[in-house]
Amino acid sequence: MITGAQIRMARGYLKWSARELAEKAEIGLSTVQRAEAIDGVPTSWGQNLAAIQNTLEAAGVEFIPENGGGVGVRLKK
Repeated sequence: MITGAQIRMARGYLKWSARELAEKAEIGLSTVQRAEAIDGVPTSWGQNLAAIQNTLEAAGVEFIPENGGGVGVRLKK
């Protein structure tokens, strides 16, 4: 699962506002804002978190899991 910090980082790479992400993921703006406010993995988010992740991945973002160096994001080649 992705973290709130990864969502913020991914939006930064794409230069998307929270509103743009919400529109593209077809979820509410407040849902994006709440997910981003959580430092760790947002819990009980199911479909909304999946919509955020799928939308960002479709735009070219790759999520890097915890591997000893911390979670992160990068753009796919």
